[in-house]
Amino acid sequence: MRLNIAIFFGALFGALGVLLFLVAFGSDYWLLVMEVGKCSGEQKIENVTFHHEGFFWRCWFNGIAEENQPDLWKFWYVYRGFWAVLMLLGVVAVVTASFLIICAAPFTSHILYKVGGSSYIAAGILFSLVVILYVIWVQAVADMESYTNTKMEDCLDFTPSVLYGWSFFLAPAGVFFSLLSGLLFLVVGRHIQLHH
Repeated sequence: MRLNIAIFFGALFGALGVLLFLVAFGSDYWLLVMEVGKCSGEQKIENVTFHHEGFFWRCWFNGIAEENQPDLWKFWYVYRGFWAVLMLLGVVAVVTASFLIICAAPFTSHILYKVGGSSYIAAGILFSLVVILYVIWVQAVADMESYTNTKMEDCLDFTPSVLYGWSFFLAPAGVFFSLLSGLLFLVVGRHIQLHH
């Protein structure tokens, strides 16, 4: 009976992890930016610009001058390519884990439960690397100070506000559920190996 409960919660947490990954990487609210400033030619008019950025793409309202930092943008796309590969490897790991767990039911092979659990853990680790790389990008690599100085040449009292969006916060929750599911399936596989 306890084994059935562990399998149920492992499957539930695995499904939650997959769902959260799909929503997080499929939506475009990883980074929210609001710019407020009085620009040249706009007497007493405050210009407010909203930007939101997804994992693979970005959207702007009222535009951003990308030509100010061409080398930085080239590096940005290489960096995105690297974490896109990690994300695709994580998707392969989580799909493989789900398939192995389905094939392992009911209690047929402890090896399939262990390999499936290990794949869930590998997916959690890969997705956590993706989140860490994104945070490193936002905090260390993106040169917001240079961008702000460039914008202040044309705009008075220019103030950017950078916040992580709701899509960003779904990814660590998916990592948590994936790791928890993997640990549960490893315990189930160990229990089946010892007692069956």
